[in-house]
Amino acid sequence: MKTFDHLSVIGLREWVALPGLGISQMIAKIDSGAKTSALHASNICTFERDGQDWVRFDAHVGSRSKQTTRTCEAQLIDLKRIKSSNGQLQERLVIRTPLVLGDRSWLVDFTLTCRKAMRYRMLLGCTAMQDAQLVINPGLRFVQDKPQTDSLG
Repeated sequence: MKTFDHLSVIGLREWVALPGLGISQMIAKIDSGAKTSALHASNICTFERDGQDWVRFDAHVGSRSKQTTRTCEAQLIDLKRIKSSNGQLQERLVIRTPLVLGDRSWLVDFTLTCRKAMRYRMLLGCTAMQDAQLVINPGLRFVQDKPQTDSLG
């Protein structure tokens, strides 16, 4: 059997941070079946800043039973048509922001969508995993340490 030493192992669930959005810790569901990463957002509105398109939204970072909301702003990167888990095509706004997982940080594209019916508020898709050279051990959860971003809210 081949091994790949340059790849880092993650579990099906991991603690992550989005420091560019002021989010110090949240749980991400790791989903190799999803190409694009997704973030639960509501009250999404676009606006212009310095001639560029931006988006303001409320990110929901807590669990369904203990919900925490943070108003965020990010530059609008793209508009994508995504097939949701129920098979319907949706148009979603795309942002790009740094993601911290363990001791790594890299830029990840997220679509903004309503995930209120889902257990996890963030989905980390296979494009983000490929960019960071990550592999999933499906028998594990929370392999990496919680991000150390104490200066965030």
